[in-house]
Amino acid sequence: MNLLAILSNIRLPDLVDILLITIVVYQFYSWFWGTQAFKVLVGLAILSGVFVLAKSWGLFLTTWVFQILWPVFVILLIILFQKEIRQMLEHFNPLKMVGIKQGAIAGGWIKNFAGWVFEAAEKRTGVLVIFQRRSLVDDFITRGIDMESDPQPEILSAVFDKHSPLHDGAMLISNGKISSVSCFLPLSTRDDLPRKWGTRHRAALGLTEKCDAGVLIVSEERGEVSLVSEGAVKEIENTGTLAAELRALTKDPRETRADFKTTVTGWLTRRYKAKSLVFGMVFILWLAFAGQQNFEKTLVLPLAVKNLPPGIVVTAPADLNISVTCRGLRKDVSLLNNTNASAVLDLSQAVPGTSRYPISTGNLNLPNNRIQIANITPSKIELILEKG
Repeated sequence: MNLLAILSNIRLPDLVDILLITIVVYQFYSWFWGTQAFKVLVGLAILSGVFVLAKSWGLFLTTWVFQILWPVFVILLIILFQKEIRQMLEHFNPLKMVGIKQGAIAGGWIKNFAGWVFEAAEKRTGVLVIFQRRSLVDDFITRGIDMESDPQPEILSAVFDKHSPLHDGAMLISNGKISSVSCFLPLSTRDDLPRKWGTRHRAALGLTEKCDAGVLIVSEERGEVSLVSEGAVKEIENTGTLAAELRALTKDPRETRADFKTTVTGWLTRRYKAKSLVFGMVFILWLAFAGQQNFEKTLVLPLAVKNLPPGIVVTAPADLNISVTCRGLRKDVSLLNNTNASAVLDLSQAVPGTSRYPISTGNLNLPNNRIQIANITPSKIELILEKG
């Protein structure tokens, strides 16, 4: 297979094909990054590469074993990673993509909430609050006691009071409402965390490493206020800063309407290294399979004449050219050019005058017989022959 020939014949549909698969693969990468399923997907990608190589090298037994095991791998993945798959489908919800919201996030409670948080910090009251965003957190936490209430300071104080049976664990706030209390979070397994961080910080990091939720922490020992999002901890100094951070955290991203240019530029520049790597992998995969794709190519070939009787010349037309559309596998058709394909017309029976000659596949010389002729234009050619 001539890669240079394939590259030189890339067309707009091919680029669209590569870009669409790049977007899909990158979305899978984003959704599964940091989860156990991601490691399995990497291993599956490596096995896929081995399968492609085995098939291209003609390793019959290896190819046969892989074909038998693929259905088993798929079933095991579905069984083992039900939660991750459900989260992925939630991200891919068409209702969200077209902007239909599942509930409005009210922001009127934030100011009072922020004020209460710093009052709790002064009293050295331990606080752990989860803010659910687009990802569902139910699969990652041990849900406690359901509650339907506004996050009013009186309710918050009653829940996180040291003598309350509900204070142990985290509060879950979704769409501006308290939905449950006494929730338990997965602990982060990172070993680079400061020693002063206790269970609350590790629990907040553990949850935000798995989904896009935000977690508010008030340290019972030091009275410090922290906000954790996307696996990063940010210290909050005052009420105004906390209110601004919470508004940004709980705001529905569909409410911000950026112009098309800004959206495209942001998508290209954000995490560009990962996107470039995914694009490169998809492009290599496309090259590996492109040779087997059905492909058409049109050549303009000069029509040469042979066996012209002595004393007869072709006076018209001046330029004998025909257009030939060839069809076949890309690895064969992409190699076609004017050096390895030709068209010849036999004029051994020619006589002076005007004559019409049919042009068919018999007049064409192609590199191999795997290439089919889809169309020849013109199908007949008129020649004016005169005595020389």
